[in-house]
Amino acid sequence: MPDPHDPLRSLFQEAASAGQSASTTPPVSLIERRGERHRRRRIVGIAAACLFVLAGSGAALSTFLPGDSGPTLPATTPSPAAPSPTSAPPPASNTVAPPSNTTAPASSTTALPNSSLTPPRNTAPPPGTTGSTEPSMSPTPTQPPR
Repeated sequence: MPDPHDPLRSLFQEAASAGQSASTTPPVSLIERRGERHRRRRIVGIAAACLFVLAGSGAALSTFLPGDSGPTLPATTPSPAAPSPTSAPPPASNTVAPPSNTTAPASSTTALPNSSLTPPRNTAPPPGTTGSTEPSMSPTPTQPPR
């Protein structure tokens, strides 16, 4: 049987009663505020982690994607600049006059700039032929009468 006047037992009982009286539960409002603060910190941490992931993936993509190869060209071609007034005459432009024996309408007789002309075709016979040309092999196509 245990001794009722054991000094160690009485010390444990005193410590238990002191702890029980000191341990009071905090008010519910204080517990709610701590929970809200914890929830806000967790949400801010998750949002910051998402931003870091997005920023890191954007940086990685910009590293791995091909870079800009040169200056960006305009969407439309610029209009030609007006010639500056000088004392020298403008250079003569090479124009092609239509053949005089054709019966083409007047709208098609305007001169075309050199850049829109097609290169001339090679109408010489291939080497090793007799040198005679047939009438169907004429270098200029004939136009049907209108």
